[in-house]
Amino acid sequence: MTAALSRRTSLGELLRRAPAIGPALALVVAVIVFSLTTKTFFDLDNMSLVLEQSLVVGTLALGQTLIILTAGIDLANGSIAVLATLLMASWVAAGMPAVLALLVGLAVATALGGVTGGLVTSIRLPPFIVTLGMFSIITALSLIYAGGQSIQVHSGLLSYLGTRRYLFGGIEVTYGMTLGLIMVLFLWYVLTRTAWGKHVYAIGSDPEASRLSGIHVRRTLLSVYLIAGLVYGIAAWQALGRVPNADPNAYQNANLESITAVVLGGTSLFGGRGGIWGTLLGALVVSVLRSGLTQAGIDDLYQDVATGVLVIAAVALDRLARRQQR
Repeated sequence: MTAALSRRTSLGELLRRAPAIGPALALVVAVIVFSLTTKTFFDLDNMSLVLEQSLVVGTLALGQTLIILTAGIDLANGSIAVLATLLMASWVAAGMPAVLALLVGLAVATALGGVTGGLVTSIRLPPFIVTLGMFSIITALSLIYAGGQSIQVHSGLLSYLGTRRYLFGGIEVTYGMTLGLIMVLFLWYVLTRTAWGKHVYAIGSDPEASRLSGIHVRRTLLSVYLIAGLVYGIAAWQALGRVPNADPNAYQNANLESITAVVLGGTSLFGGRGGIWGTLLGALVVSVLRSGLTQAGIDDLYQDVATGVLVIAAVALDRLARRQQR
């Protein structure tokens, strides 16, 4: 009995130290199950499609991870990305150089992230309330700006990330996927190898203790929201590469889907634990699950049910793990 308890403790400690192990195992199991139960799931074309479908939400989830690590949450990330697509596409259509439109679009997304961060840090409003309000405001502004109509993209630069190449002669990838991987590597580095990253984790674990230890909590939090805003802008660029059409009604559930990817990836909603690689795996788990269930003939509504069950289970396991640590 003691040996069994020790094994369970060791497993729990392993999962706490490396939360990405859980989603990695879930991803492997899902791939194996769907490969055995469907005929085309493991085809190279389908694998490429799974990666492409997870790209935009996965990038939004990277910014969401930074915020959740500080024990916050962002319900406005999808709406920020949609507004950025509309601005970039409309400016190019009006004659602005594509490079300038892209840079200003990224700047607007970053600034909106900064507005959210400023409200959270200066007025100390709860992130849930602030981002819920920002979600409503930005969604309405997007619809007003576009007049409820989509805007076609006629710029090679704005759709550049959708350019396709082939690895090993058969695996289709886009430049957007490559940029996504570069972002994962960069954010992993700054979170795990820099003082800023350590401060982010510390604030998520205990902001008051972080303040007493000399960490500039407000400044660090503001920088987190600014960087997250920039990431959302890059997600907008990726979205225009996937579909060269800026639609004000696109990605309506992207905020919830990005939170799902983060939670399934092992990042704690209570802050201070998790990481970028887990989020990447979480986004792939969601995409694999939807693709496999679709090929198995399962209705979209039941797919939403399955995803919701996974999220609740992941949060429950995280809650139990934190109780055991105490």
